[in-house]
Amino acid sequence: MEPRRNRWTFLTNHARVLIAIARDPGVRLRDIALACGLTERTVQAIVTDLQADGYLTRSRDGRRNRYVIAPGARFRHPAEADHEIAGLLAYLAGPMTDPTLPGSAPAAADAPAGAEPHATA
Repeated sequence: MEPRRNRWTFLTNHARVLIAIARDPGVRLRDIALACGLTERTVQAIVTDLQADGYLTRSRDGRRNRYVIAPGARFRHPAEADHEIAGLLAYLAGPMTDPTLPGSAPAAADAPAGAEPHATA
């Protein structure tokens, strides 16, 4: 039997949280925590990091928070810094809509490379 290998993944917890927000800009932190296998406190800290570094903004919508991912945000690591995170989010989060447009249709899943997504990408 092979020895158990360290369990690692390609995506960080920050990426998972951002993807969950991209899928549903009104998602509750407790739902993100459940989906990502994290504690609510960890998710809150990650959202705070993402907000502090300009990846998203948070506003109140009644009793809930609503998140908007910054258009044009780029990866942090120098090796990928010339790429926007929007492509990864669009690929992993699926088609998204622009909540500011009434009756907006989902964005094309196969938009051309470099195309800017909606604010909730």
